[in-house]
Amino acid sequence: MTKAPASRGAVGSARRPLAPLALAQFICSFAGSNMNVMINDISEDLDTTVKGVQGTITLFLLIMAVLMIPGSKLTDRWGRKRCFLAGLTLYGIGALVSTFSPNLGMLVLGNSVLEGVGTALLIPPVYILATMAFDDLPSRARAFGLISGMGGVGAAAGPLIGGFIATAISWRAAFLFQAVVIAVIVFLSRRIVDPVPPDPARPFDAAGAVLSAVGMFFVVFGILQAGSDAVLMAAFLTAGAAFLTWFFLHIRARERAGKEALLTMGLFRDRTSNLGLVTQNMQWLILMGTSFVVAVFLQTVRGYNSIETGVIFTAATAGVLLTSLAAERLARKHSQKALISAGFVMTVTGIAVLLVLVGASSRVVAFAPGLLLIGLGVGVMLTPSVNVVQSSFPEELQGEISGLSRSISNLGSSFGTAIAGTILVSGLAEGNRSYALAMVALAVFALVGLAAAARLPAGSG
Repeated sequence: MTKAPASRGAVGSARRPLAPLALAQFICSFAGSNMNVMINDISEDLDTTVKGVQGTITLFLLIMAVLMIPGSKLTDRWGRKRCFLAGLTLYGIGALVSTFSPNLGMLVLGNSVLEGVGTALLIPPVYILATMAFDDLPSRARAFGLISGMGGVGAAAGPLIGGFIATAISWRAAFLFQAVVIAVIVFLSRRIVDPVPPDPARPFDAAGAVLSAVGMFFVVFGILQAGSDAVLMAAFLTAGAAFLTWFFLHIRARERAGKEALLTMGLFRDRTSNLGLVTQNMQWLILMGTSFVVAVFLQTVRGYNSIETGVIFTAATAGVLLTSLAAERLARKHSQKALISAGFVMTVTGIAVLLVLVGASSRVVAFAPGLLLIGLGVGVMLTPSVNVVQSSFPEELQGEISGLSRSISNLGSSFGTAIAGTILVSGLAEGNRSYALAMVALAVFALVGLAAAARLPAGSG
């Protein structure tokens, strides 16, 4: 019971730390989508291809995903605030390297590697600190609503803000914008207090970290080969599955030997949490997949520039913002299961509208209704999905489940860009047909998410 004073102190000062935490989630999500509208500009400036820029974006999302679990475990050893600030520093350096990149290789180093590793360090503390600061469901829903909502807004607004900056100044200025925001977050973070002291002697499962990272990397890299080399794709997917199987056998063996593993096997035995993780993966897959597919289609097939493409995403941004801001009110009136299910119904409807209206009309306004519905749907389910997962475990497991949750979400972002993006990019010459196939693939994943939501226990949350 000795944690009560710390908890009360955290709650009493909750409004202060929430601002930098929410802003951190915003800028990391922004980084995952803002490059979508700058693909032509970057390709021309760095003398590369659409597939090269797609690979850079996917690698950023993938590095976040594969290192998120190890990053969450390091919060126990190094402390949540220290990891948060270290991640911000790496991210800021990566943004500056990206700003002055002379070629694609340096852009990969700055954006994909440094920003990706930085994000993997800073995001787990965001959700751990928020979870520890709020003990009751309504206040936790409010905190998660703000943080997750800012993440959704960042992903949805990335094309709009990125497009405006790229057109008004340069695509490089969009990375400078990220560096400035990081500096603001560091300044706002000075009053954050870590509720639990770090434990430098805490064991770290390095072998488990390597096995999980390599396995997930091979799976996503294999998907990226779908449009060019089927044999290579199969080889990487097989290798990825083998490494992930090895990883699960490894952590089970460590637990049986009484050693601390990278993840507790018990995290995978909670049915409600497992279903919640599936919904998180699907919603980010849909959001980032839609962002990439629509942005590339508009630029390469319809000939829109960065700002024109970005403005079209205003509808999605507005949708996410409206429903995210209403998260607390919606949580009081409806169960988590009902909100997540409703969100997937809206996203499926939005994808269908995008297919029908875009196929029937060449006018730019044809994209607005579908993007608005997708934004509303994602905004409705972001917070309850996080709440369902995080609230399924006690405080001592918050570090692990936070890392797993963020890793699963970022894997969804990687899958969305890799799967839907590969379908589109491999058939760009076919125009509307490749676009339709990519959107149909996203609709199928939305239905998978809806099926998972339907299986959540009645009144979840």
